[in-house]
Amino acid sequence: MSDQAEALRHLIQNRNRAADSRNTRIVTVTSGKGGVGKSNFSLAFALALSRLGQRVLVFDADIGMANIDVLMGVHARYNLYHLLKQEKTIWEIVQEGPEGLHFIAGGSGFKDLLELTPEQLDYFAKEIEKLQDRYDVILFDTGAGLSKETVKFITAAQETIVVTTPEPTSITDAYSLIKMIKNMDLDIDFKLVVNRASDDREGKHTADKISMAAERFLDTKLPILGIVPDDPLVSRSVKRQVPFIVAYPACGASKATQAIAENFLQIDRPRTGGQGVKGFIHKMLRLTR
Repeated sequence: MSDQAEALRHLIQNRNRAADSRNTRIVTVTSGKGGVGKSNFSLAFALALSRLGQRVLVFDADIGMANIDVLMGVHARYNLYHLLKQEKTIWEIVQEGPEGLHFIAGGSGFKDLLELTPEQLDYFAKEIEKLQDRYDVILFDTGAGLSKETVKFITAAQETIVVTTPEPTSITDAYSLIKMIKNMDLDIDFKLVVNRASDDREGKHTADKISMAAERFLDTKLPILGIVPDDPLVSRSVKRQVPFIVAYPACGASKATQAIAENFLQIDRPRTGGQGVKGFIHKMLRLTR
């Protein structure tokens, strides 16, 4: 790690120690459509945060296409289903991936939330609340699009990172997702990442297009976390089942993702930053019941 990155890591750690609230930061990563590289980004982003001294847990919340464990080449023995059925505790379903990254495999578990008894929901809530202050960041990799499950995660979390690409359909769908949530009159803290940009100019043009539309028509500020270049080594890492930031740390996509993680930790936390895990799970349960 460079001296500059090391200095930044210590600065962030000192800021965290001095912060009034030590609550876990709840973040969802989503996209308006599939195929934008959202899960690859989520995984690399989590590893980048970890390298900056953050305690990170990745929660695979993609109902139909849960694949975080596959991208890491790790076989998850247990997943959320085992917790919901009270077969395992929260600590038993937390698995370990590359560089010691903690993750929870999702599968069909979140869909089962809708069918739980009140007693099962209470058990689930108490187990999830144990994560409070154990992690600095819990990252929920949600499904793409506007499914009811994804909307629940976005509305319950503190902040949401929207991943898009320069493709017109991706831009349109990303904007539509933000618009729908804003039309629900909810104060959600959105941030934007442009993935697979051919160059910085295209990435900035894409980000500006969405950001300006959000500010003009939705009265919403949309901070741009960064731009990740279209990098052939990303698809190569998928085939190897190794996160690209681990397999090719010097590639363009890895460097950009690391810069995004640094930017994320330096910007101000949202106004709802004090809710932590308990606030998140209570919102989720209200939306589920």
